[in-house]
Amino acid sequence: MGQWFSSKNEQHQDLASSFKEYFKKFKTGHKIISEEIITSVELSMTKGNIQMANSAISEALREIDGTPLNVAVTGESGAGKSSFINALRGIGHEEEGAAKIGVVETTAERWPYKHPSMPNVVIWDLPGIGTTTFPTKTYLEKMKFYEYDFFIIISATRFKKNDIDLAKAISMMKKDFYFVRTKIDSDLRNEEEFKPRSFDREKVLQNIRFNCVKHFKENGIDEPPIFLISNRNLSDYDFPILMDKLISDLPVYKRHTFMLSLPNITDSAIEKKRQSLKQKIWLEAFAADLLSIIPSLTFLLDSDLETLKKCLKFYRTVFGVDDAALQSLAKDWQMPLVELEAKMKSPIVFKPTDEETIHERLSRYYRDFCLANGYLVTQNLYLREIFYLKFYFLDIVTEDSKTLLKEICLRNKLVSN
Repeated sequence: MGQWFSSKNEQHQDLASSFKEYFKKFKTGHKIISEEIITSVELSMTKGNIQMANSAISEALREIDGTPLNVAVTGESGAGKSSFINALRGIGHEEEGAAKIGVVETTAERWPYKHPSMPNVVIWDLPGIGTTTFPTKTYLEKMKFYEYDFFIIISATRFKKNDIDLAKAISMMKKDFYFVRTKIDSDLRNEEEFKPRSFDREKVLQNIRFNCVKHFKENGIDEPPIFLISNRNLSDYDFPILMDKLISDLPVYKRHTFMLSLPNITDSAIEKKRQSLKQKIWLEAFAADLLSIIPSLTFLLDSDLETLKKCLKFYRTVFGVDDAALQSLAKDWQMPLVELEAKMKSPIVFKPTDEETIHERLSRYYRDFCLANGYLVTQNLYLREIFYLKFYFLDIVTEDSKTLLKEICLRNKLVSN
């Protein structure tokens, strides 16, 4: 009896250690649950209270999956607000549901734009305060200020007094705001055209930033969060820095959803999505209470296959390599879809062949993942194969996304040359 108790206690210690150690791989600003929850779950596992640990993880997952994220974007008409909203949503200006570009702003109403693949994320287009007749306080009330997680204030030239007054009011109400200066590529192009001999790219950017900061200080804002961007070239300038800042400033349970909603503009952005989803898979494995000391006698159940199909479809959508995205690109590039799919691994995962069954292929994927990464928990514990396969799917979809990004960048260079 004493030996059984000792063995059980060791298993609980292994559970706690495995759970906590996994999250040490991720930076604090990109963890999707708080250190407090991690510590609480570890303590429950150490004490052998697996039910309480699973309950805490399940609650955290419900928060992550179910919490809405509302982003307010405001600025004068013509500042690039609609282009910025489309960029955040990862959709083209001519796609269905895109924010209208070049439309003169005549309304004093806000307008919601849902993210196409992450419905919990809504980008709200707010009329610039300078285009309305509301005083600042009335404007915030009219625009339902308390519904938003943060504000992005956009300008294509210099930020006006109305923008600065709005930022001050937002700050007083303990909400985050960010100044975004758009059309930086146009500024650089104009400067180079008019001063070809003395043109210095970095110096021009430095002067734009300095003039903005100076203007803010003159109006009582000492250290404004300002980001210089181009809606045409998202990977250039400060757009990636802005995205990192927004993620790190959000409450932990909102980071994951916002992270997955962002466009796949750099290898770094794609990798951050992978890291976020890896944490989610880990949480799901523990929350499902599928850790035991007895291996399953069945490799995959029919219900597991359906779960894996949905999982792969979701990953492909999040990383922009789903069927619809590939079909659209193949049409734009005037190439056969099969030729584009041949560059990818994820489209063929569930396509049957004469060489092997789907079960045989998944079994091979499982072995490949374990050979490359080892087992995810200690030898005293057991993790269902379905979770190893989720990690494997995540890896191949991430690589597909990076492959596609390289192809897009290469074609854009050819077009620009």
